[in-house]
Amino acid sequence: MSFLSLVVKNPFRNKTRSALAIVGIAIGIMVIVALGMVTGGLKTSTQSTLKAGAAEITALQTGSNSFGSGGTLNESLVNDLLSTNGVKDTAGILRATNTSSSASSLSSNSSQSSFGPGGSISITGIDAGKLSLVGIDSVNGSAFSNGSTDEVIIGKTFAQDQNLTVGNTINLYGKDFKITGTFETGSFLTDAGIYMPLSTLQNLTSNDNKVSAILVKVTDNANVTTVSQNIETSYPNQLTTTTAEATASRINQGLGFIDTASWAISLLAIFIGAVGVINTMIMSVYERTREIGVLKAVGWTDKRILGMILGESIVLTLIAFVVGTIIAVVGVEILLTYSPSVSGIIKPSFALDIFARAFVVAFLVGVIGGLYPAYRASRLSPTEALRYE
Repeated sequence: MSFLSLVVKNPFRNKTRSALAIVGIAIGIMVIVALGMVTGGLKTSTQSTLKAGAAEITALQTGSNSFGSGGTLNESLVNDLLSTNGVKDTAGILRATNTSSSASSLSSNSSQSSFGPGGSISITGIDAGKLSLVGIDSVNGSAFSNGSTDEVIIGKTFAQDQNLTVGNTINLYGKDFKITGTFETGSFLTDAGIYMPLSTLQNLTSNDNKVSAILVKVTDNANVTTVSQNIETSYPNQLTTTTAEATASRINQGLGFIDTASWAISLLAIFIGAVGVINTMIMSVYERTREIGVLKAVGWTDKRILGMILGESIVLTLIAFVVGTIIAVVGVEILLTYSPSVSGIIKPSFALDIFARAFVVAFLVGVIGGLYPAYRASRLSPTEALRYE
């Protein structure tokens, strides 16, 4: 039997103990990989979202959150902001949700049971000529007409989740709307929603001449921060602004905390896994004391004994790495595919650095956990080991 085959087979002499050690380490690896895949996917989706919109500034009613919840603005402000220095274009948008749970096509396809968390649908009203300010540069089919009362366009994610396409109809607020087009911006928020004429949504929600937020496109040479401050200065206690850059900074800060937590979990996994491996390998050394004595008696050097035990430890942890990675990949794919709250919104990341980090953690666990047992085995005296019962 070769040295390598001996190293690979020895850890499984006691299958139960080895299996428990592998499971313990695999759990830590699974958490590291799963968290890395979700976080990476969230980063990618967030970056796409921030790059999708052409408007650099969003103006909201003072006291509202970044999604425009908490208050509405008079639609007249949309035109008023055009006089602000550095403002190139503006668009008023009205955001709403609907809990209708039926969708029917013109060809009488089966109705859908829900559209998202709690069956709610994200709907945005905007003038057709301003769609570029939310990142919708092209529409598969045609955009709705501003004067229409029964036309909508839907995002690619929403269309795929609900098996809808151009020409189908969808029921919103108890009324059937024809889908005239679909779009894709790269923003997981935008692509999961529905857009219709601003006036139509205002009538449906009894928000005549009201908007949730105003999107602002600045001129080419304007400083976004300066324009944002000018707007707040011109409309004190009425408007508050947020820029895409500031939003990106806040999101990156939040994702940074997640990365820190991921590294903390990695360190915890190393510690817990190392303890499990030390226990497993020490027991293995005790049980094989006579065998180690025989090996040393026939000429095995201390380094060769140390290498064998250390190799066995690393084999255990690398198997745990494979098991943990497979469970994480399958689990995340199932979660992000079939969970109603995130289905189609976040795509898992398969970046190499995620798996490299998990591999390094598994390798370190194997080295740290096997170092002491390997050293102890290498220091055994052949005569004492042969007398061991």
